[in-house]
Amino acid sequence: MYQPLPLALPAKLVNLHRIDLTALYSKGWGVEAYDVAAAPNGEVYALYGVHRHLDRRSDDVQDPAVADFAYRILTRYSGTGDVLASAYWRSRYLDGATVAEGGDMSLCVLPDGTLAVSALPDRTTLITSDLSRVAATYATREWRNAFDEFTPGESFATSISVTPSGRLLCTVAEFGVWKYGSHLTNLVGVADGALTAASKPVIEALVSLDPQPDHQREIDLRAHVFYQGAPVGLAHRPRPALTEQVPDEDLFAPWRDSRLKRAVALADDLFVVPWYGKTYRGGSRGRPFVFALVDDRGKMTGRLQGMDNWDDSPFTGFCFGLAADAYRGFAFHLNRYGLYAWDRTGNLRAKLDTGSGAFKPLIHFTLTACSPAGELLLVHNKQHLVLRLPVPDDLNDLAAAVEQALSGYARQRTVLKKRWAPVNWHWTQADAPLQHF
Repeated sequence: MYQPLPLALPAKLVNLHRIDLTALYSKGWGVEAYDVAAAPNGEVYALYGVHRHLDRRSDDVQDPAVADFAYRILTRYSGTGDVLASAYWRSRYLDGATVAEGGDMSLCVLPDGTLAVSALPDRTTLITSDLSRVAATYATREWRNAFDEFTPGESFATSISVTPSGRLLCTVAEFGVWKYGSHLTNLVGVADGALTAASKPVIEALVSLDPQPDHQREIDLRAHVFYQGAPVGLAHRPRPALTEQVPDEDLFAPWRDSRLKRAVALADDLFVVPWYGKTYRGGSRGRPFVFALVDDRGKMTGRLQGMDNWDDSPFTGFCFGLAADAYRGFAFHLNRYGLYAWDRTGNLRAKLDTGSGAFKPLIHFTLTACSPAGELLLVHNKQHLVLRLPVPDDLNDLAAAVEQALSGYARQRTVLKKRWAPVNWHWTQADAPLQHF
């Protein structure tokens, strides 16, 4: 059984800012995991961040011991769980940032081993596999001001997943989705070429969420996102949209203000595209959501079955992520109510109820991805550890495999604590090579 992987804070940052690792997060600081990805050679990469905001009015404070800060950290682990290297950078949502940032940050290992860090809207940064340098950044801040001036961006994708043959499954943002004056994720497409520091491939759009984004102009067209031979935008886009292919499933409004999340690959030509309905301040449990099966021609062929809008609601905790084993055709989802597994036809093959004692610990984990070796990668949200959970070939054996993995996790976590001596489940690393971007 693999040992847990610590989301370690560089000792250099802890010492520079005199971070009190014993302090509660309510005191204005915290550690947050964004994504985990694995390479075919067994290495694992984790993307996470640390921040402190003590006084938002004191941006001019110079003393790092009391100043606010926000960093992103990228760590590389060996197949046996050792920390090989880390890189960090200051969080900046500005033009010219070394690593482009935004909402819904995600991580992907490209076919050539390069890492792609992506964020909303369509900001993608390429980083070498050894974390030694930033190879390229495809992102320029896009904005409109009061005079309606516009700065176009050299962007790529909001999220990327890789199919077994190396195709890039991408989500792409558009301006004016649901009449908002900003960019929201709205397209799913596939790129068959390589994404490199020298060039980016054309993304062929397959499906959209909002069929008619408003207030778009010619400058809103994505030059590298095509549909039927021309750039997507204005009225030119895949139809019918996803929201036009499913019925209204509740007594409220239709799918207006729905949101599209990261798509995952079940095969080279079959994908799972998740989206969910409008949320409400008073609570959204029971609201509709869809995990759609979409082929590489853009046709919605079905959906992942067997989840109840209330009893299995991903709105509790906003757990909308999916993972897929494209080599065996398995899809997985974890939320506060259970761990779910499907085959490539969308049939629910297993549900591990977190209400039972054996699987209750799963409520503390977030599912991020499935490795090429068939391991689910889960992050413990309080203990800041990554659990690698091997999935058996027969999903009927999933319950036993998860029980074994959780038991092994508890034992190996104890061993790791003796070695690392964390403070309040905060791990500090001083030995591995550290790169500053």
